[in-house]
Amino acid sequence: MDDKESPRVGAAVKKRRRALKLTLAVVSSRSGLSVPFLSQIENERARPSRRSLELVAGALETTAGELLAAAEAARTVDVVRAGEHPHAMPEGVRSLVRGRHQLHALEFTGERDAGREFQHRNDELLFVADGAAEVEAEGRAYRLERGDTLYLSGGVRHRWRATEPGTRLLVVAVAEHIEADDT
Repeated sequence: MDDKESPRVGAAVKKRRRALKLTLAVVSSRSGLSVPFLSQIENERARPSRRSLELVAGALETTAGELLAAAEAARTVDVVRAGEHPHAMPEGVRSLVRGRHQLHALEFTGERDAGREFQHRNDELLFVADGAAEVEAEGRAYRLERGDTLYLSGGVRHRWRATEPGTRLLVVAVAEHIEADDT
C-alpha cells in the first residue's frame, strides 16, 4: 500500500482506543509504534502503512479490516442550512461544519476586533462573500473585496477587519486556530 492508498482511520482508531479505555502510551507499548505517531494517526495528520495499521489493530484487539470498515462507516455528508447554527458561537460567527473534523470553517458577519491576531497550525483560506475586508499578514495590508480570496500558509500571523457594513468573511482552515502570543 503506497501513501496515496493509505487509509484515513484516525477516528476509528481513537474511538476503539477510548472504548477499551486505553491510553496512547499503552497502545504504543502494545504496538511498538511511538506515541507521537499514534497521535498523528488519530488526528488524521498521518496515514499508517498496512503494517502499521495491523500493529495498531492488534494493540486494539481488533483487525485492520475492522478498523477500515469503521473508518468508512464514519464518513459523512452533512448539510448546514443558512439559518442553522450547529455550534454555540459568539454573535456574528457561525460554524459552517457540524461536529469536529479536520476541516474548520467559520463565517464572520459584521465588524470584527481588528486588534486580535491569529496564527494557524495549517493553511487557511479567507473568502469575502459580501462587503470588503482588510487583512494584515507578513507586514503588509491586503484589501479584499467581494469574491476575493487570500491564502495563508500555516504559521503566518495575521489579523483582519471588515471595512464595509454587512461584510461576510468565510475562513476555512485545516485545523483550529491558536491564539498568537506576544513572544
